[in-house]
Amino acid sequence: MGLISGVLALLFGGGRNVVQETAEIFRENSEAGGNRALAVQTQAMTQFGAEFQVPRKGGFDRFMDGLNRLPRPALALGTLGLFVTAMVDPLWFAARMQGLALVPEPLWWLLGVIVSFYFGARHQAKIQNLQRDISATMLRAPTVMANLEALRKLRADSPGVADPGPDAGLSIAVSQSDANPALEDWRRLRKA
Repeated sequence: MGLISGVLALLFGGGRNVVQETAEIFRENSEAGGNRALAVQTQAMTQFGAEFQVPRKGGFDRFMDGLNRLPRPALALGTLGLFVTAMVDPLWFAARMQGLALVPEPLWWLLGVIVSFYFGARHQAKIQNLQRDISATMLRAPTVMANLEALRKLRADSPGVADPGPDAGLSIAVSQSDANPALEDWRRLRKA
């Protein structure tokens, strides 16, 4: 007994856990990793929040905010304007397009890179949200299909919808007509 307690005291005594310490050499401690990730996230959010603590009341700040919001609407409205111009004054439009034909290819590549970087991050965020919504919808698809099948079985024109099944009493009740005084009166008047 003394040997076993001595070995256990060596491994776990003095507030130590040699097995845990050895395992942490090869694999990160999940709890400690979570605490580090929380600290990094908290610091990042604090830093981002500090940027917005400074009130932006100057004219330059308002001008820059407006300038940052300008490219997307300008591109959209400019493209629509090109279509309108092509219909209103085709010669003027053709002359401008000939001027664009003279732009060298490296300049087009540079424009493509600039536009890609400007719109790419927003597009990627939108695509990721769309994929998340699609996957959530696809997870609901089996339930929706089961509900549709159940509703389809309840339609009056579905085959066998009035089938009483193996219940004999219900089969007899379904096959016998109920007394209908109005129908009996009509039949009597018709025979007379």
